Amino acid sequence: MFTHAITRKPGENFSQGLTTTFDSEPADYELMLKQHEAYLEALSAAGLKVIVLDPQPDYPDAHFVEDTAVVTPDVAVISNPGAQARRGEEKSIAPVLAEFRKIERIQAPGTLDGGDVLQVGSHFFIGLSDRTNPEGAAQLGRILQAYGNTWTTITVGAGLHFKSSVNYVGQNTLLVTSDFAAQQQLREYDQLVPDHAESYAANTLLVNEHLLIPAGFPNICRKLERLGLKMIELNVSEVRKMDGGLTCMSIRF
Repeated sequence: MFTHAITRKPGENFSQGLTTTFDSEPADYELMLKQHEAYLEALSAAGLKVIVLDPQPDYPDAHFVEDTAVVTPDVAVISNPGAQARRGEEKSIAPVLAEFRKIERIQAPGTLDGGDVLQVGSHFFIGLSDRTNPEGAAQLGRILQAYGNTWTTITVGAGLHFKSSVNYVGQNTLLVTSDFAAQQQLREYDQLVPDHAESYAANTLLVNEHLLIPAGFPNICRKLERLGLKMIELNVSEVRKMDGGLTCMSIRF
């Protein structure tokens, strides 16, 4: 069970962050704040004490806090973000996590984003992506193994991060896009595969028997209802414009 979540309020310049999405409508700050507040309320409803950090004006992507650390019951591993423009975000996260966990760090030339790391029990999938390189993955793997965990790397051929496409929803089940459904490393799990038009919904967040789900994807919602979890649909239109999703806006532990 998770007890805490670290989050960060989006800054006024959040729309200047890194994105590959070119929406006809620019990202709206006031709407983003409303959506972020609803996200915080959902985390609280799932039983978490929510820590909200101030914006970082020098880092427009800083509200995507998950990329700055990987936290297990034993250790918090501070990342070395793969995007040069985001290096430095992790510095303000380390002292917050140090109040709860022993701290380890990913060192250059290794790079690692937390959005590429999926925990399923004591096993960790580490995505190799444009943001996480083999050296960063290996460093994280060695740290995790030292605390009794196992790990596997998996190539991210589609999407920004591994968890853009694959997430654990409990009961030995992965919510996984069609791009990853045939991956050998994932075949021991039951899979729910959204239609291509609903692939964004693969970024769904399991928190203490609650599923936080992007709003507007009815087909995959019907499949997820079979798991018997409390489902909370959230509008994340402005987050999506910045290549973000539900998992990346908090660090849960």
